[in-house]
Amino acid sequence: MRNRLKDVAERAGVSVKTVSNVVNGYAHVRPETRARVEAVIAELNYRPNLTARSLRTGRTGVIALAVPELDIPYFAELVRHVVDAAAAHDWTVLIDQTGGSPDRERIVADGIRDQLIDGLIFSPLALTGAELARRADTRPMVLLGERDDHGPADHVAVDNVAAAREITAHLIASGRRRIAAIGAQRATSGASARMRLTGYKEALAAARIRFDPRRVAAAANWHRADGAAAVRKLLDSGVRPDALFCFNDTLALGAMRALHERGLRVPDDVAVVGFDDIEDGRFSTPTLTTVAPDKEEIARLAVELLAKRLAPGADGAPAELTAGHRLELRESA
Repeated sequence: MRNRLKDVAERAGVSVKTVSNVVNGYAHVRPETRARVEAVIAELNYRPNLTARSLRTGRTGVIALAVPELDIPYFAELVRHVVDAAAAHDWTVLIDQTGGSPDRERIVADGIRDQLIDGLIFSPLALTGAELARRADTRPMVLLGERDDHGPADHVAVDNVAAAREITAHLIASGRRRIAAIGAQRATSGASARMRLTGYKEALAAARIRFDPRRVAAAANWHRADGAAAVRKLLDSGVRPDALFCFNDTLALGAMRALHERGLRVPDDVAVVGFDDIEDGRFSTPTLTTVAPDKEEIARLAVELLAKRLAPGADGAPAELTAGHRLELRESA
């Protein structure tokens, strides 16, 4: 027979309201009381009745997370952190992949599974702030990723310009001067690329190194094959860099493969750095120096913002929050 909230309360010697507060993650519960209730929940294998809660509160306990590509390791790792952060609120996460398609992103923004979810965490590539402001769905939404415009929803990102400037400055401090940038994009979906290119240029300017557009290699997508192709094209054009700033780690892994094919050693001949700190970079040969966005903090802040918007009486202007980052200095630079 399924245990009820009342059974947990009686066993723990507390009120039903206290058990409900613990189950729903409310902060104002004494630590010793919380520990006692959690022990009884585990002992009785209590699981909330989500159907009853939905009828009572109008909430399903399900949120959606929409990202461009699940096979990009950064997004796969971010998804894991969002699922972990949502679990603290007893939320289930419905995951969707948009492919960066404008049509698919509009479907997501206008109400993915609108009878099932309470809110949306969304990393769009194609839609502008103006397009997102016109969404039909009124459920709370938190945006992830780099954006040129602010609003119309809460937004969490890292400071891409500062991070790119710092990783480029690291290359300069190690004695590199012919630093190429891999991953430039011209499409409207390239906010990350534009910000990282800006940081790269700022670091060069601060070191009085002339910016050379021939050392900027475009990549429509940021996969391993795109990094390898961009470096081959760069070398074939006669450019001889002594370092590569790749705009994400998968580009960097592809770039290192292309350098190996051309007989160039990393980091002896060409230093290589990336961005994202994916797990693969910790096991490549050589291991990859990179910018490490705090993915756990990004996920936690996004979930916290969504929880605030779902709270009764929630209001206020959209929040712009910046998560931390650090440089992970390894063998490649």
